[in-house]
Amino acid sequence: MKRLLTACLLAIVTLGLGGCGYNTLQTTDEQTKSAWAEVVNQYQRRADLIPNLVNTVKGFASQEEKVLLGVTEARSRVGQIQATPELVNDPAAFQKFNAAQGSLSSALSRLLVVSENYPQLKSDANFRDLQAQLEGTENRITVARNRYIKTVEEYNVTVRSFPGNLTAMAFGYKPKAQFTVENEKEISSAPKVDFNAPPPAAK
Repeated sequence: MKRLLTACLLAIVTLGLGGCGYNTLQTTDEQTKSAWAEVVNQYQRRADLIPNLVNTVKGFASQEEKVLLGVTEARSRVGQIQATPELVNDPAAFQKFNAAQGSLSSALSRLLVVSENYPQLKSDANFRDLQAQLEGTENRITVARNRYIKTVEEYNVTVRSFPGNLTAMAFGYKPKAQFTVENEKEISSAPKVDFNAPPPAAK
């Protein structure tokens, strides 16, 4: 009899949690963690390409020290930030992470612009391969960020809507940080690679 009563109570509690949005909170929270992990993974993929890219450019355009140093320093700042799942629960830390990634995107864009002035660099097989990998990674970053945006929107709606908001407060769930309009401008202008562009005229 006691077992039956316990089973009934568990069933009631389970149904109650499901009806108040607890299961949805759990599901969407896990989805945001997964989406964030993919964002971080693609950013790390980009960071891993940079040392070879910088060294390759340096071999043909060592005089562009300022641009090369800018990329290296921007990558270093990115590496100093621990992009843990908890980071998305801290708006200030989240913004700092995005600012660092935005600076790196800008530094990479300047590097690619400078490379246009060196026909031998542009024709180097290793450089072209690195450019292709970088462009592919930038596209993956955009896809990963868009997925994160959608999952966080769903999660935040659940956290803020009744009766999910009551459950969220009871279990400590809070809205997660989201990319801003400025962030979206950054990813909409990812570095472009045009292999068909004519080399600059000889001076």
